Amino acid sequence: MLIKPNKHDRYVQKLVTQIKTDYDDISTHYKLSKKKRLVGEVDIVARKGEELHLFEVKCSYRISKARRQLEKFKRILNARNATCFFYCGSGDLLVEVC
Repeated sequence: MLIKPNKHDRYVQKLVTQIKTDYDDISTHYKLSKKKRLVGEVDIVARKGEELHLFEVKCSYRISKARRQLEKFKRILNARNATCFFYCGSGDLLVEVC
C-alpha cells in the first residue's frame, strides 16, 4: 500500500523539482541532533560549490516563523555565510530571508 505524502512534503518536492538543476547537491528534511536529541530540522539544504542555501517550506505564509527557524539552524551549524530562503507552498512564493 502506498502512502500519499502530506501537503507539506508535496510542497518540498515541488520546490526541489524547481531548483534541482541549479545545485550540485540537495538534501531534504535535514536533521541536526546533539547527544541523541533532535535540535532542529530544515526542509532543504542545497549546495553549489562553496555556497550553502537553506530552505524552509511552509504551507501558508508564515515568514516570521521560518526566519526564526533558519536563523537558529544557521547558528547551530555555524554557517554564517549560508543564504536562507522561505518558500510558501500555497502561494508558490520564494523569498530570501537571511
